[in-house]
Amino acid sequence: MDIASLIGLIGGIGMILGAMISGGGIAPFVDVPSILIVFGGTAFLVLYAVPMPVFLGHFGAMAKAFLPPIKKMDELIERMVELSGIARKDGMMALEGQEVPDKFFQKGLQMLVDGADEAKLVTQLNKEIKAMKNRHEVNQNAVKAWIDIAPAMGMVGTLIGLVLMLGNMSDPKAIGPAMAVALLTTMYGAIIANVLFLPLLNKLEKYTEYELVYRDMVVTGLRNIARSESPRNIQDQMVANLAPKMQEKMEMA
Repeated sequence: MDIASLIGLIGGIGMILGAMISGGGIAPFVDVPSILIVFGGTAFLVLYAVPMPVFLGHFGAMAKAFLPPIKKMDELIERMVELSGIARKDGMMALEGQEVPDKFFQKGLQMLVDGADEAKLVTQLNKEIKAMKNRHEVNQNAVKAWIDIAPAMGMVGTLIGLVLMLGNMSDPKAIGPAMAVALLTTMYGAIIANVLFLPLLNKLEKYTEYELVYRDMVVTGLRNIARSESPRNIQDQMVANLAPKMQEKMEMA
């Protein structure tokens, strides 16, 4: 569980609700027509913008902002160094059945065991990385659709509210509901885009960047094992991807 994401979301919504309550309660900010226009309209237009499998799948992808896969780079380096020592001492076949942190690492290691040379190994693993990046981008583009469409639907609702208001200026009772639609749709669109989905998209993009660096480190390590590089050289190359403090910790170990 990513506590930062959870606290950030709850805190952001809590601040908004607190301001509403302090101003006289939540009831004035709840309007069914506005909710239908913005929330319902945005959902349907996102479905219109992306294929059905992507629409259904991107909700699961959004959950990764709160439940990201835990992959530690320092542990990856330590394990890669151990495996490189085993390969230099006992040969590639000794890597058969060795435990590794994730499936991508396992696939590359199995390729070495099966006799793949460096070029074949790097080509195949880079294809895997490209495919992963494309999958992430497809889901993130669906999230971007919420960010782009929600404010637009808010503006549509605002225009609807203004038309209703101007068309009923002779009826004072009709002005209030129409003005509520005009204002609340804009607010709902801003909340959907900037409170719910924009921070979530930023978090997902950061996790993708982290995963790309992690997998590139796996490729670097396995490629150097294929070259029979020394464990020390492999560690030095992989440690370069870490933050300075983590580099110092690894070098002192």
